[in-house]
Amino acid sequence: MKKFKVGLVGAGGVSELHLEGYKANPERVTITAICDSNEEILHSRADKYGIEQRFTDLNAFIQNSGVDAAVVCTPTSVRKQVVIPLLEAGIPLLVEKPFSDTISDAIEITEKAKQLNVPVAVNQNFRRHYPFEIVKNIVAEQAIGKVTMILFNEMFFRQDAGWRLNQERHALSVMGIHWFDGFRQILGCEAESVVSLMNSSDAINCKGETDATVQLRFENGTIVTYTQSFSSRISRTEMIVIGEKGTVKCNHNRVELYLGGDHNPYSTWDNHYSREQNSFDNLEQLLTWIETGKVASNSAEDNLKTVALLDASYRSAAESQIIRLSSGIRI
Repeated sequence: MKKFKVGLVGAGGVSELHLEGYKANPERVTITAICDSNEEILHSRADKYGIEQRFTDLNAFIQNSGVDAAVVCTPTSVRKQVVIPLLEAGIPLLVEKPFSDTISDAIEITEKAKQLNVPVAVNQNFRRHYPFEIVKNIVAEQAIGKVTMILFNEMFFRQDAGWRLNQERHALSVMGIHWFDGFRQILGCEAESVVSLMNSSDAINCKGETDATVQLRFENGTIVTYTQSFSSRISRTEMIVIGEKGTVKCNHNRVELYLGGDHNPYSTWDNHYSREQNSFDNLEQLLTWIETGKVASNSAEDNLKTVALLDASYRSAAESQIIRLSSGIRI
């Protein structure tokens, strides 16, 4: 296995998820460079993880770092301005989610990457951190029959700081991007319509929405009802997948399968997969793509369909109407 020299662009809080995940796999990855315009944050992160090359200028990073791939951890508000120059330099990328806040920027990034033939993967680090993969396999094995409905609720109290406070898009952009991706993985098809409602609670200091409910209808007929709250004083994350022969209930750490009319689960699975480990797995998919030429399952092109659901949810709330989609992309 080739050992890759990888650089980070953006040294904020999320970069630690990557660095912690990568340091457990030194045979595959070595972090040789890091770039951030904030010198204090840059040197703090570089000192902690022993990163020698340090850049405050993106062009200097591109010209002098000598990396085989880069991980982009910048705020979404400046994502495109960072990603496009890296693509033009031919550097394969793993980009933090959402890889763009808007469908127009997501399409532009994806098309640019295809035009230049540069691999771009997205760090959907909840695919296994939340047990979507376990549920996907249960559904694929027809253990619960045809899925008719998914109910997903996440509520907790979250007060962000920094750049997120001034973003027009908040709760769904932060967390919904994970859950939309998970629904797509479980069902193995795309949504055909989206309708949503949103509020912003005075309990949270931010410009965007703190509470939202979204309903999606998928191409196979499944209805998904998803509720997100950043202003709840109680915490809960739970998904219920209802099939014609059984029902699955899960949270972050446990999956339960119910069959017939039993009150006790027929089967259970434990899940203790960290976001740090999942972040390395997402990078590993990019590195394998570089080596083999086989497009990764977390490609920007795939993630474009998840961003389309995010974008459609905001459009639906703003326009008070159902948004119709085609193959996961807005018409």
